[in-house]
Amino acid sequence: MNASPLRLPLPLWLSLFCGLLLDIVPLPDFMQPGRPLWLALILSFWVLYLPSWVGFFTAFVLGLFADVLFGTWFGQHALVLLWLVFCLRLAERRLLRSTLWWQSQWLLLIFASAQLIHLWLGVLGGSRPALLSFLLPAFISAVLWPWIFLLLRGLQRRLNLVEN
Repeated sequence: MNASPLRLPLPLWLSLFCGLLLDIVPLPDFMQPGRPLWLALILSFWVLYLPSWVGFFTAFVLGLFADVLFGTWFGQHALVLLWLVFCLRLAERRLLRSTLWWQSQWLLLIFASAQLIHLWLGVLGGSRPALLSFLLPAFISAVLWPWIFLLLRGLQRRLNLVEN
């Protein structure tokens, strides 16, 4: 059972808030198409390694915050993050028993599917679709996964955040 997002420890909230902030930090124009999916990366770690604390409700709330920050249709990011959590929960056992290299490859597929849903929702909303460049953030995020894993795993161990 998922804990209420209001009962999550402060370091967890701060890391997810950092993911939201990193998603809105301005980047130079040439780097914009490859912007990593920071919130998705951080959320993925907590969903995989603290599944009883972080789940669908947390993803939904964060998605609504992201919708407000980006000015998109209300629920667009929430739906994408819910899909992400669903896929992670579906592949949880396989992901947890894999090496970081295989986790990155699995996450590439999951992030790419989330990007496809995001693109589809954007097209329904009337925005012009990008060509294949919409998959670049998924690839960059998968490449960054080992470093995000090591950073958040160190935080988790230092603060003794364990499953109940």
